Amino acid sequence: MTTAPRAVLLDAFGTLVSLDAPAPLLRALLERRLGVAVSERQAATAVAAEVAFYRAHMHEGADGAGVAALHVRCAEALRAALPADPALLAAPPAVMVEILLGMLRFRVHPEVPVVLSRLRQAGVRLVVASNWDASLAGVLDTVGLGALLDGVVTSAGAGVAKPDPRLLQAALALAGVAAAEAVHVGDSLDEDVGAARAAGVAAVLLARGPDGYGPGDRPGAGPAGISVIGSLAELPALLGL
Repeated sequence: MTTAPRAVLLDAFGTLVSLDAPAPLLRALLERRLGVAVSERQAATAVAAEVAFYRAHMHEGADGAGVAALHVRCAEALRAALPADPALLAAPPAVMVEILLGMLRFRVHPEVPVVLSRLRQAGVRLVVASNWDASLAGVLDTVGLGALLDGVVTSAGAGVAKPDPRLLQAALALAGVAAAEAVHVGDSLDEDVGAARAAGVAAVLLARGPDGYGPGDRPGAGPAGISVIGSLAELPALLGL
């Protein structure tokens, strides 16, 4: 961009927050709550199954009631992917939801609060645009980021998920800026860069660490015309701020 943007649209998972490893947490919760012992591999397999189920159904969590129902269904997907055990099979749905939510501990990437504060001080509007259910705003509040943001748009709320450009268009409307006045930052080539290109928004690809990019993406040089950063700390300088 030849001038600094008026708004930065931000992906959430992988860009602002990460998860503590859920499989060890799941093992500990199953042992403590139900007396059920599973291996690390069994726990990881169950977590992967729950994540796949969530990604296929997150659009159903468009409001509080939908999120609560989605949690129950995700907890049952988790249960079904674990080895059969009488105590596990007998556990009430509410206990399984508690175990599910207990294994999901979100953590803010260390540089994020300082970067967001710096961007806001420069007058940039910050809107999260992420493939997530309606609980995202609460998650960001819980980890201390809510006060640093001007808004949150989720795929469940918008009814479309990246790479569909309409999610970013909803974020642009919330920010009150045109596509040419914004940048979208995310860690997925397919979802984030794809949506940005389709919406006419400049894209910045965040590649954290040697593994690079997001699920299904390949590390390496970014596509032509796409800026690549290794940390969100590089963003202000890249944007001329």
